[in-house]
Amino acid sequence: MDATATVTPFSTLIRTASHEQHTEAETSTFMGDLLGGRLGVDAYTRYTEQLWFVYRALEEGAEALRDDPVAGPFIQPELMRSAELERDLAHLRGADWREGLEPLPATAAYAARVAECARTWPAGYIAHHYTRYLGDLSGGQIIRDKAEKTWGFERKGDGVRFYVFEQITNPAAFKRGYRELLDGVNADDLEKQRIIEECKRAFALNTAVFRELGEVFPLSA
Repeated sequence: MDATATVTPFSTLIRTASHEQHTEAETSTFMGDLLGGRLGVDAYTRYTEQLWFVYRALEEGAEALRDDPVAGPFIQPELMRSAELERDLAHLRGADWREGLEPLPATAAYAARVAECARTWPAGYIAHHYTRYLGDLSGGQIIRDKAEKTWGFERKGDGVRFYVFEQITNPAAFKRGYRELLDGVNADDLEKQRIIEECKRAFALNTAVFRELGEVFPLSA
């Protein structure tokens, strides 16, 4: 590895290395149509359903990693989203929201990879943790704002609770602290490179979900 890698903070390396995949995910046709108000609340609901499968894998995996020397420091209860997602789904789908709930093939593959990393590779789990939760604290707030305006959800209320981190009063400070955790991650340079590659894979898995959602909700020309 070149000399600059030893002085560049890992949080910077991981962000810059995955920039291309991150942009591809953010600029997907489905997300563009959703945020542009060109899709109905049914598309937003289906997207929220897919998130539930991914976060269930993330957060079921978190329990076993709490004391892990590599992933343990990242397991922070204030980030957990499953309960909020379930409240949103009850609002969007009704009390029997679990009935008929199915992941898209891309979502099933994404959740399976998260679960596999949680079970077998704690450092790889960090890559998924980072791409999801830091994204929720950043770009996720744009989605919340658009959803409230487009479909009339109560501000920070049912339907958008997934994006509301009640226990994080200062998101900017929290993100700084998270990046410090990344910079101090208990991994050598080779393992850090593997984490970066898994981060790229996480964005690619996410993009595949958007692609399939776009096929379910094509805009009529």
